[in-house]
Amino acid sequence: MGQADTVYARLSQRLRAVAGLARPCRVLADIGTDHAYLPIYLVGSGIAERAIAMDLRTGPLEQAEKNIAALCEDPMRVQTRLSDGLKELKEDEADAIVIAGMGGALTVRILQADMETAQRARFLILQPQSELPMVRAFLWQHGWFTEDENMILEDGKYYPMMRIILDKQRAQEQMQMSGEGGLHYGPVLIRERNPVLYSFLQFEKHTKQKILSSLQSADGDKAKSRQEELKAALERNEEICRLFQNTAVTTENREGDDADKRINSADH
Repeated sequence: MGQADTVYARLSQRLRAVAGLARPCRVLADIGTDHAYLPIYLVGSGIAERAIAMDLRTGPLEQAEKNIAALCEDPMRVQTRLSDGLKELKEDEADAIVIAGMGGALTVRILQADMETAQRARFLILQPQSELPMVRAFLWQHGWFTEDENMILEDGKYYPMMRIILDKQRAQEQMQMSGEGGLHYGPVLIRERNPVLYSFLQFEKHTKQKILSSLQSADGDKAKSRQEELKAALERNEEICRLFQNTAVTTENREGDDADKRINSADH
């Protein structure tokens, strides 16, 4: 087993899927790197020539440095850097940026704080943990086109993720064509009839129906407003579910299919 395989085995399904969205790049910056397994893997597998593992806290960076020393064939190709978001990244230093495992609002704040640096990257991979409609609206408004998406179910949690590029015209067209469904569930996930998205739709439908049922006897303007909100969400959910009706759907994760292929091809 090569070192890339060793590191890949340590990645969660979520991070394998994030790795699967990566494309060949010169320098990849991993924001909030934690243990640095992702940049170590992407460099070791040849997807990234070099990487910068960045974190706000010294503790994770110290652990990242130990992992880099133990798992990198050439530790000089993965460096660590203390940074609040993108602040310590020079404008043209990285042509790929990963922001994974953070809340949607924090993801947006990181991009807003250093917009020019983010926009100079050739692509970004984002995996917000929450507030996906707000994130997608922000990206489209600032000219980012969603090039690819994936969704993973791991340990009972759903993790959507996306690869974006700066292309204002295509972003505008995508925003106009996607509607409320694309804003909430992801235009590429819907177009590709992603099986994990379908599983999420069923989960969401059941959850919201249960909440709506519990509010049927509730009085007051707040309860009525919540009921209308839930009904609108269920209608949107049903609209997307209908798109899957004529599609053979499994519930398997796509995981890091592209990453798996790169490992296999690198071994031969």
